[in-house]
Amino acid sequence: MEDRSPEQNTGVRPEESGSDDDEGQVNTGESEEAVKTFKDLGVTEVLCEACDQLGWKSPTKIQVEAIPVALQGRDVIGLAETGSGKTGAFALPILQSLLASPQRLHTLVLTPTRELAFQISEQFEALGSSIGVKCAVIVGGIDMMSQSLVLAKKPHIVIATPGRLIDHMENTKGFSLRALKFLVMDEADRILNMDFETEVDKILKVIPRDRRTFLFSATMTKKLRCCRVSFVLFSLSARFKRPVALQDCYLVSILNELAGNSFMIFCSTCNNAQRVALMLRNLGITAIPLHGQMSQNKRLGALNKFKSKSRSVLLATDVASRGLDIPHVDCVINYDIPTHSKDYIHRVGRTARAGRSGKSITFVTQYDVELFQRIESLIGKKLPAFPTQEEEVMMLVERVSEAQRFARLVSLHWTIRIFCGFFTQQHQKYVRIQHGKTHRMRNGNVTLQCGCV
Repeated sequence: MEDRSPEQNTGVRPEESGSDDDEGQVNTGESEEAVKTFKDLGVTEVLCEACDQLGWKSPTKIQVEAIPVALQGRDVIGLAETGSGKTGAFALPILQSLLASPQRLHTLVLTPTRELAFQISEQFEALGSSIGVKCAVIVGGIDMMSQSLVLAKKPHIVIATPGRLIDHMENTKGFSLRALKFLVMDEADRILNMDFETEVDKILKVIPRDRRTFLFSATMTKKLRCCRVSFVLFSLSARFKRPVALQDCYLVSILNELAGNSFMIFCSTCNNAQRVALMLRNLGITAIPLHGQMSQNKRLGALNKFKSKSRSVLLATDVASRGLDIPHVDCVINYDIPTHSKDYIHRVGRTARAGRSGKSITFVTQYDVELFQRIESLIGKKLPAFPTQEEEVMMLVERVSEAQRFARLVSLHWTIRIFCGFFTQQHQKYVRIQHGKTHRMRNGNVTLQCGCV
């Protein structure tokens, strides 16, 4: 990782937290009352008009504190709760800089997930539509050749996941970020952890040191804490204890009790998300899965169906826990409690966004007590039990059991298809013959049957 001196970093807080910070910290609590519009923050007229067209009547707290500092040419670390307008806090200063000095491959935005990359691109294009901003989304699951053609046109802003960006840096001729002016890491806590450490190190080695850096996140990590940044977390939720064997019954009971609302249900594995979605469909509930084993087109299709309200329940893994802005989510259910406490904050942040109300329910088994206590310790709050009627839940056992059997059969078929498809693909590519040479198969077909793999 590249070292940055403390004087180069500016901590941004959404509110006062009572800590004694150094001069490097920014405290604009007194000026917050005076600032009413984006123009007061120093945003140019053309971008203010874009904000009006998007319905942004007044800046949020994180925008009030981050934008003036960013416009001064400082590096910014912004920590604020989800749904607080962090994307606008870094997009507006970047677009204003681009407006002042137009340049191709001006900004790189790194995100941990594909869906968040597309969402950020939509925000940039909406805000910069009047000035002709061109964006490129570089993520996995999409053909690299088509992405190479987009990069060859040298867009102003590249929004990418670290892994796919490295692929293009190493394999796409003519693509270089050596003239980059801005580096942004959204959900920086996850990008800076061990998951992306190798990729981030490679990226930092090729981009210029003389650049502006913006780090934005909703949670604190050791690597962010070294910059001496403090923040305030707001997270309200409810907990709910239940036996493992009846988990699906309690889930269906809650969905029935809160019928008419839209739900995001988080599962720990792709297989579980798929199974629960199939079970709920069999019970007549309009559910759709979203997980990492789906193709990119299917993932975007599922997300669009949920956003358009044609599906009321989205079964997702943590691929959907960060950054996605879906305003109409009424309730978040943690079907599987997250292993990492900070993922809980991102999950429950999918509801109660932009001043709306919302509800969060977490299933806690006898095996999850320690994880749940860590969550309570992190948010500094004891969470109340969710009231349920056990008699009503028991009445659902027979119907739910039948739906479970159906879901397991379909899930098994789905898993075998993936398993067989993998081996078929491998055998269709190459076959080893005599003399140690490898030749591509012609019209190679492989049939797999149970017990014959």
